[in-house]
Amino acid sequence: MMSSIPRIESKSYSVEKTEKKGRVRKGISMKMRLILLENGWLFYIAGFLLGRAVILSAVTPFAVAFIASMWFIHREKSFKAMLAVLAGALSYSMTHSIFIGLSMMVFILLAALCKNLKNQQIILPLVVFASTSLPRMFLYSVRGAITPYEWLLLVVEGVLGTVLVLIFMQSIPLLSPKRYKPALKNEEIVCMIILIASVLTGMIGWQFYGVSAEQVFSRYFVLLFAYIGGAAIGSTVGVVAGLILSLANVANLYQMSLLAFSGLLGGLLKEGKKPGTAVGLLVGTFLIGIYGSAVTLIPSLVESSIAILFFLLTPASWFNRISRYIPGTEEYTYEQEQYLQKVRNVTARRVEQFSGVFHALSKSFAVSETFPTDEQEARRETDYFLSQVTEKTCQNCFMKDRCWQKEFDQTYSLMEEMKEDITEGLEPNRKVIREFENHCVKSRKVVEAMKEEMTAYEANRKLRQQVMESKRLVADQLQGVSEVMEDFAKEILKERQHHELQESQIIDALKHMGIDLEKLDIYQLEKGNVDIEITASFYDYRGEGSKLIAPVLSDILNEMIVVKQEEISPFPNGYSHLTFGSAKEFTIQTGAASAAKGGGLVSGDSFTTIELGAGKFAMAISDGMGNGRRAREESMETLRLLQQILQTGIPEKVAIKSINSILSLRTTDEMFATLDLAVIDLHDASVRFLKIGSTPSFIKRGSKMMKIEASNLPMGIIQEFDVDIVSEHLSSDDLLIMMSDGIFEGPKHVENIDLWLKRKIREMATEDPQEVADLLLEEVIRTRSGEIKDDMTVLVAKIAKNTPEWAAVPIYGNKAL
Repeated sequence: MMSSIPRIESKSYSVEKTEKKGRVRKGISMKMRLILLENGWLFYIAGFLLGRAVILSAVTPFAVAFIASMWFIHREKSFKAMLAVLAGALSYSMTHSIFIGLSMMVFILLAALCKNLKNQQIILPLVVFASTSLPRMFLYSVRGAITPYEWLLLVVEGVLGTVLVLIFMQSIPLLSPKRYKPALKNEEIVCMIILIASVLTGMIGWQFYGVSAEQVFSRYFVLLFAYIGGAAIGSTVGVVAGLILSLANVANLYQMSLLAFSGLLGGLLKEGKKPGTAVGLLVGTFLIGIYGSAVTLIPSLVESSIAILFFLLTPASWFNRISRYIPGTEEYTYEQEQYLQKVRNVTARRVEQFSGVFHALSKSFAVSETFPTDEQEARRETDYFLSQVTEKTCQNCFMKDRCWQKEFDQTYSLMEEMKEDITEGLEPNRKVIREFENHCVKSRKVVEAMKEEMTAYEANRKLRQQVMESKRLVADQLQGVSEVMEDFAKEILKERQHHELQESQIIDALKHMGIDLEKLDIYQLEKGNVDIEITASFYDYRGEGSKLIAPVLSDILNEMIVVKQEEISPFPNGYSHLTFGSAKEFTIQTGAASAAKGGGLVSGDSFTTIELGAGKFAMAISDGMGNGRRAREESMETLRLLQQILQTGIPEKVAIKSINSILSLRTTDEMFATLDLAVIDLHDASVRFLKIGSTPSFIKRGSKMMKIEASNLPMGIIQEFDVDIVSEHLSSDDLLIMMSDGIFEGPKHVENIDLWLKRKIREMATEDPQEVADLLLEEVIRTRSGEIKDDMTVLVAKIAKNTPEWAAVPIYGNKAL
């Protein structure tokens, strides 16, 4: 026991010491970031080096462009930036510092004159051109006449300054400590590279034991960006940095090829992590160096080695921070996913809020429990009715005080009994009349007034009832919209779920079968609602998704899985994207036949079949009142509204009530239509029938026939009605036959149409839906000797158990649940 105590204390001390070192290192990193970024020292260092930058031996466009960009973006730091630039120029040469000083003075003067003008982004490049060209022109003229070559250099310097200020205005904001952009555009990346290469130009002339500082840091940045962004970014950095450095020093011209080639190799070898990228630089340095002399090869290798040392010592946090803004990196992808997730969450919350608003509106329209009961409502209506009657009869009667103060109960009860009889359309009871005549001196006048008031009373009562029914309908509609929006919010929030067991089984199984799996995303494994996405590469795709992968998933998940969607690469070994989901337990095969009245071309009947999603299938027939084009428009409009509302996810009952209210309110013309709707759940073969003024339907199960019927008026006749829903359960190989009234009432000289239709359907030798529809239509027309008295439509569906085309491939003995 005693010997174990020191080890525990030692381990605890070691962990505490490690954590302390980590906190110290993190504190140092944060302090350096504070000094370099928030205090602006990074800008001042860049300004110092840009003040030294010279290309083509006499052209210095960088300093004024940098000062102008700082004045435009960080005006509070522009004065210190000018001092830094001037200090850098003084470290280069006195002549150079005089030119920079004059340029800054001209810039300050012109910027002060133009500061109140609009479109500063357009004016500023012109100010930079003048600030660069005028001082250079003055210095050339002091020495003598300006030569054509000097004029050329003068114009080149001004144009380069104008271009650089546009570049720096895009790249300098990227150095700010706070950035709100989720990613960089390619143009911004190139501008940043140009800024870095321009800063490196200021290091020309700095050597340590024969090692050039600009070469070390240029190769370091090539390594950095090649490791982060790959071959494209690495080679771009190499070309830009090499080009600008070669303009500063012609001896560095071959360095452009070295940097570009090294960036390309380093990016291609980035899979080997930091050592792989470093090897790319060494190989590029050696291959380009062998074309020169041995004297330059060794220093070049030394410079590359020092750059590699700096690269290896660079903290991983730096790479992660920069990678977030470079397209194509994992950090960038993660950052984009986080951004999209944030947008998705905000959208889902807003949708949920709207759902809550609609739910609250629905409750406000619904009949509350605090509303008066039927008895209370009847008492209130009676009070209002009698008050209207007494206002016309008793108000000026000399016996008013006796009747309504001393004998109130007797007066009220007698008038209430008479009101009940009159409400039912009867004459008041004789006994009650006699009692009332003995009680009231104006009994006859009161009875006449009650009969006259009853008309208005009934109208008001019906109006209140209609308003109440309308409120209930609006409440149902708003509740339906609320539920749809709530489901939509849940769908938005669908995330990739973690199912480690199933993931490992799927990956192992596909790897064992030789399928190169690139990505596996499991979004849902709920029974009947599986959602899996796979990205894989195939040399020559031959249906492996449905033939191999889906059967393997079916065995692992113990459920029938099929390919929902596939995007196959047209190139060998290209990446293909496949989406897998649960197969429906049942399938539907439909057939339809129709004929217009008198053999015409336009039928008043319309029919449709609708895939509602979530494993539901709808069949509908609508019959417009009458025949011809007008009836066709009625039935087509009914089905169009039905399809649009049902596909939003609103319940069928609410959808039909909504359509009825639309048809009954939108026009004063008589526009009625029947609707026969059947909604089949393909997961359990249950079916819900909603029949609005339509004829019965039949279900054939072997030799057994079942009749489905319900009674409702056609749509659009009345505004409010109750929808009767009839539910049944289908079996495999069942036939569902739906028809319009032209079929059901069409047979001539048939006493019992139900028995006749059942017998004709039962005797049919075929079970093909299309053939059944055609034969039934033909049988009805034959009973009329070929005469078509009304529009006729038959819609037949056959439900069958879904049998997979490919059997499950057994991989594991124990299936995942």
